[in-house]
Amino acid sequence: MSQVAINKCKDIETTPKTLLEKVEAVAGSIRERAFELFQHRGAGNGSELEDWLQAERDLVWLPASELADDEKEFTARIAVPGFDGKDIHVSAMPDALVIQADTAHTHEGKTGNVCFCEFSGKQLYRRLDLPASIDVDKVKASVNNGILEITAPKAATSRKAAAA
Repeated sequence: MSQVAINKCKDIETTPKTLLEKVEAVAGSIRERAFELFQHRGAGNGSELEDWLQAERDLVWLPASELADDEKEFTARIAVPGFDGKDIHVSAMPDALVIQADTAHTHEGKTGNVCFCEFSGKQLYRRLDLPASIDVDKVKASVNNGILEITAPKAATSRKAAAA
C-alpha cells in the first residue's frame, strides 16, 4: 500500500493558484474542443451534451470511480492502474475531491515495429463533487492494487444537519 499526499484546501483563499489554474485550463480545453465538435457537425442544436462528453473523452482520462456515503464519512475509490502514490495529486476541498495524475507513454528503446498502441498520454483528471461538507484536515488517501481509496470524514456541521 502506498500513501498519497493530500493538498488540503479549506476555502477558495487557501486553494493554491496552480490547482485553480489547472482546473480552469482543463475546463477551457474541454470547452474549446466541444465547440470544435459543435462547429464540425454544422452548429445544429440538440447534441451539445454529446459534444461536451466527447470533448472530455478526447482530452482527459476519467477513470472508473465510485463514491460511497455513510453517516460519518465519504469513501471514494478510483481505478488508477500503473500509478504509484507519489504520482497522484489529491486535493481536498470542503465540497469536492480533485484527483490528478499525468500519464506518459513512449516507444523509445523498443525493438521492432509497433503494430498498434492503445496507451494514451492523456491527463488523469477526476473531480468528485460531494453532497455534504468534509473536514479537509482529516482526509486520507492510499493506493493498493491499482485502486486509489480516499476517506473523507464529514464536517461536524454536516453530521449535525444529517441527524436533525
